[in-house]
Amino acid sequence: MVIRLGRKMIGDGRPCFLIAEAGVNHDGRLEPALRLVDVAADAGADAVKFQTFRADALAAACAPQAAYQRLDAAARSQRDMLRRLELNEAAHRALIARCRKRAILFLSTPFDEESADLLERLDVPAFKLPSGELTNLPLLSHIARKGRPMLVSTGMATLTEVRSAVRVIRRAGNPPLVLLHCVSSYPAEPAWSNLRAMATLRNAFRVPTGYSDHALGPEVSLAAAALGAAVLEKHFTLDKSRPGPDHAMSMSPDELQNWVRGVRAVESALGDGLKRPMPPEIPIAKVARKSLVAARPIARGERLTAVAVARKRPGTGLPPAALTGLLGRRALRDIPADALLSRRLFS
Repeated sequence: MVIRLGRKMIGDGRPCFLIAEAGVNHDGRLEPALRLVDVAADAGADAVKFQTFRADALAAACAPQAAYQRLDAAARSQRDMLRRLELNEAAHRALIARCRKRAILFLSTPFDEESADLLERLDVPAFKLPSGELTNLPLLSHIARKGRPMLVSTGMATLTEVRSAVRVIRRAGNPPLVLLHCVSSYPAEPAWSNLRAMATLRNAFRVPTGYSDHALGPEVSLAAAALGAAVLEKHFTLDKSRPGPDHAMSMSPDELQNWVRGVRAVESALGDGLKRPMPPEIPIAKVARKSLVAARPIARGERLTAVAVARKRPGTGLPPAALTGLLGRRALRDIPADALLSRRLFS
């Protein structure tokens, strides 16, 4: 199960695709958004992701703010908050240009059909759908017909709801698909993560799966990487003390760098599964393992018995398993105590 995303391959046997989620942490201004691109590129992320929406199409006037969004005390409503966080087409083009310059993939999440059409015109390599749109089947169908890869988060969803979404996507256009397990809480407690659900999604739909991480700290992401996540996504910001809705639960630039390094370290630790000594272990084996040695002086012509043999370090002689083949053989010369035994010493 492998799909192509830009120049990257995602899935079995491939490095975990790391999405640095800038989201709306630019606070609606281009200059911080460009700096977020630079921070993500400097950290070594594969992609930096923003959000593309029209506030009036996304939220009704009566839509309340979520508890974590109320950290933005200046906003009177969810729609009021969203209006101040929109990026226009010119800003999108500037961000794409910066991403190309920094050799990092640009992604963005559309929340309505018109926003998806804008991203298509901008030639994005894929569409990232948020958990809140999983049950918005008309939007999923509209985007699937474009034929570009879709990365779909599944927070708040039952397996039945995910199945309905996947069915619509496949019927509409059957584009390459990645499903991201997610816990839509900001922040999410590690105990809620249920990372084994990644395997459930993978087995049910036969697609690459990953995790969109809203927990504080890197630990849950590292565990997801160890469990084989094909994609990981996590929010970051320039300044965690900013008053916007996502800053407080996002990673700082230094934390983003540590996150990328940590995931790559976990990947390298997984290895290929073949049980064999690693190169650094070979000289250690000579020191730590045991060999057959003379437990006492052995006279020339003496038949070797078990009581005349001990098992001691170093491990550069015959291994203890070779003892049976030596017993009863005669010594060809005098052998001092503690000498390493070898077959050429016996007839």
